[in-house]
Amino acid sequence: MEGKNRYLINYILWAADMSVIVISFFAGTWLRFFNFRDMEDKALHFYVCVVFVLVGTIYSFAADYNRDFFKRTVWQEGTAVISYDFAVSVGTMVAIYALNLADTFSRLVMGYYVIIDAALTLIVHQIIKRLLIGYWKSGDAAVKLLILAQKSNIEETVKRLKGRMEVNYEPIGAVCLDSDMTGEFVDDVEVIASRENLIDHAKLMALDEVFIDTPDITQNALSDIMAAFRDMGVTVHYSVELTHAEGSAHMGNFGTYPVVSYTRGTGRYRALILKRVMDITGAIVGLAITAVITPFVALAIKLDSPGPVFFSQTRIGRGGRRFTIYKYRTMVADAEDLKAALERENEMTGPIFKMDDDPRITKVGAFLRKTSLDEFPQFFNVLKGEMSLVGTRPPTEDEFIKYTSVYRRRISMTPGLTGLWQISGRSAIDNFDEIVRLDLQYIDNWSLWFDIKILIKTIGVVLFRRGAK
Repeated sequence: MEGKNRYLINYILWAADMSVIVISFFAGTWLRFFNFRDMEDKALHFYVCVVFVLVGTIYSFAADYNRDFFKRTVWQEGTAVISYDFAVSVGTMVAIYALNLADTFSRLVMGYYVIIDAALTLIVHQIIKRLLIGYWKSGDAAVKLLILAQKSNIEETVKRLKGRMEVNYEPIGAVCLDSDMTGEFVDDVEVIASRENLIDHAKLMALDEVFIDTPDITQNALSDIMAAFRDMGVTVHYSVELTHAEGSAHMGNFGTYPVVSYTRGTGRYRALILKRVMDITGAIVGLAITAVITPFVALAIKLDSPGPVFFSQTRIGRGGRRFTIYKYRTMVADAEDLKAALERENEMTGPIFKMDDDPRITKVGAFLRKTSLDEFPQFFNVLKGEMSLVGTRPPTEDEFIKYTSVYRRRISMTPGLTGLWQISGRSAIDNFDEIVRLDLQYIDNWSLWFDIKILIKTIGVVLFRRGAK
């Protein structure tokens, strides 16, 4: 199950294939004429390139010829590419005859095009495959998977999944539900917990999905585990249907196992891809502004108090992944060391610290916070994909270790620069449960239009400084 990655891969390959079509067409034309200026009916000739792209697009999505992209060997890839090239070329020839463009198109260009396009497409596909595999194998990009099984089948389950799972999945551990095998390794996958302490471990892990294969354990016996993962916003794949599971369910395959998958959150993967495009665009604009204001902000910070210009801190991102967040420094340099002495002054109910008139905040820092200028360096986190323009608030590690299962569901989506709680009172909110309620409301009702509305309202909140302290 590739989820949103399947759609992303399809779009990447489509963009690459269409780019190769254009390059191959121009290369074939150059080899035939050597000089574009001397061509007759030049405009009509290049209309054929447009037809190639249209036919290629139709074939790519209608035939879905890249659906087994990562499973294909080089030989199988070559066969698929040749079939694609042949189908697109024949389809284009039929189209240009129907459009009366055949008389303006050189047959020799078609010959050159077919050879160049097939060779170049195969090369580009191999490069994309290696880059994506490398991307998933390094860092936190892969889907983090926890495997739950019984002692009698845990070895078979782990080996079978590792052999047939999609390449964008990373098994991060296993759990034996009917015996304590903690510390043992099953095909290089560590058994990290037992049934008794499974949820306590899972709450603090970087975790996206769970696979359960327990044919001898009753459905009733698993209802508490299912409920806990549901509350955390973790997708669960189960090899037989569970009547106690809540959330939306759908049939599918995981590795070679038929499963019922239970998820709580958005499944609108195409919209999530567009959300990422919007994030990248916004991050580029935001970083350009950051580059302009940084010299002035840096000078003000340095004149106001000793210490670095930027503040960095480990935060918890999507699925429990750790990342370093960046801001302009708004407090004294030893603010983190002074926090313990101020815990009694905490005015927020729950695992989060907030204090009116915090003595650690500098004069310049107070201005930066009221204007939200301190947040601008976070556009770098957005560009890297660690954060989004709109999302939930990323917790600190100290906050995260105090989370319940319900609290953890806040991190089932990528955290954001702004969100519902920022436009619903910001610093005026003094109950952490209210922040959680707003974050879960955002997750459960997410859409691109919802993001756009939050961004528009955020501009108003920042300009008029509503709820800022």
